[in-house]
Amino acid sequence: MKAMVDLFSTDYGLFSVGVLAFIVVMAVWFYRFFTRKMAESEAAQKP
Repeated sequence: MKAMVDLFSTDYGLFSVGVLAFIVVMAVWFYRFFTRKMAESEAAQKP
């Protein structure tokens, strides 16, 4: 339980939460970006 208190009440804990949230958002953005680009490329190659 002390770990949860440290995670949400200290500056380094909040920074860690922020970094983890940023990584998750970045992963979702990259997934959507690359799948959209692959679909565009596939559509452009069809005659």
